[in-house]
Amino acid sequence: MTARTISIFGATGSVGRSTIDLVAREPERWSVDVLTANRDVRGLAAEARRLGARMAVVADDDAYADLKDALAGSEIEAAAGARALSDAADVPSDIVMAAIVGAAGLPPTLRAVERGACVAFANKETLVCAGELVNARAKLSGARLLPVDSEHNAIHQVFDFENPERVARIILTASGGPFRTRSLSEMAAMTPTQAVAHPVWSMGAKISVDSATLMNKGLELIEAYHLFPVEERQLDVIVHPQSVVHSFVEYVDGSMLAQLGSPDMRIPIAYALSWPDRMATPCARLDLAQVARLDFEAPDPARFPALRLAREALVSGGSCPTVLNAANEVAVAAFLEGRIGFLDIAAIVEQTMEAVGGHAVESLDDVLACDSEARRVGETHIRGRAH
Repeated sequence: MTARTISIFGATGSVGRSTIDLVAREPERWSVDVLTANRDVRGLAAEARRLGARMAVVADDDAYADLKDALAGSEIEAAAGARALSDAADVPSDIVMAAIVGAAGLPPTLRAVERGACVAFANKETLVCAGELVNARAKLSGARLLPVDSEHNAIHQVFDFENPERVARIILTASGGPFRTRSLSEMAAMTPTQAVAHPVWSMGAKISVDSATLMNKGLELIEAYHLFPVEERQLDVIVHPQSVVHSFVEYVDGSMLAQLGSPDMRIPIAYALSWPDRMATPCARLDLAQVARLDFEAPDPARFPALRLAREALVSGGSCPTVLNAANEVAVAAFLEGRIGFLDIAAIVEQTMEAVGGHAVESLDDVLACDSEARRVGETHIRGRAH
């Protein structure tokens, strides 16, 4: 078997670690080109040594010396900084795992797309902020985009790409997060510790908070619009607390196809890594008799306004999704730091969207400029609400 080469951007995060777990189980199948991290030099160096990576890149410029020291005696190339991160995407790996959290993942992911790579998308913000740009570049380069989010991955497995006109709706499932049954008054008092305690999935802090507000599902609506040939009106969300059904595709004849599986991110990651083949995983097999029941309910727009805001951004188009994402990132960071309350997150996003507005996006510079402006305005609103 000829080993496939892989680069993992965001190697020390939740998706990155799960990807490494799968790769390390089949060393004869994989050769690691690049591993990257934001600031975790020790974790990055340890994984680079263990996997025999060719290159390790840390996003923090100031961490270069520490990374160089941590890799001393090995043949692993060390690099640091935003430019090095983007340059690493030019390494001709067979597959690129784009797992950097937030808008910071956009430049290297876009570079990988521009060189025509097979890109496994775990960074939803790339398509949220620059979906039209990414798709245009992918069409030019021949890049293939494979979704890693469990919902989009599920849709990819059951979507009829050869006959998209047969699809009536895409229905994204949402766990509902840790506050699914909480009242608005209870949610107002929720702490960061409570918000990151997801009842089903093990995820990073930022994504866990997004799940608690349902902004995660709002971002996924926008992502789905760019990944699949459907209109905005064909996208729906349903709450499914067991997280067993990962999404549905409804066809014009009334049939509904779904992908089911245990709530383990290694399953969709394995699908993306091995597509169009399949690879074995150590994940627990789904026992439907033990699950016993599958519940579904409509999301509550009053308690979870983030879904409405995301759909408004999608309909408005242009830079509006970028504003939504940037404002949400700074608001979630402020909440995790204890500067604002839980319900302030969506309120700050809405205020920022109203203040910044939207315009056409034609380049990465346009996206980054809009992102910067939205963060500045968002921070202004945060200071106005800070505890």
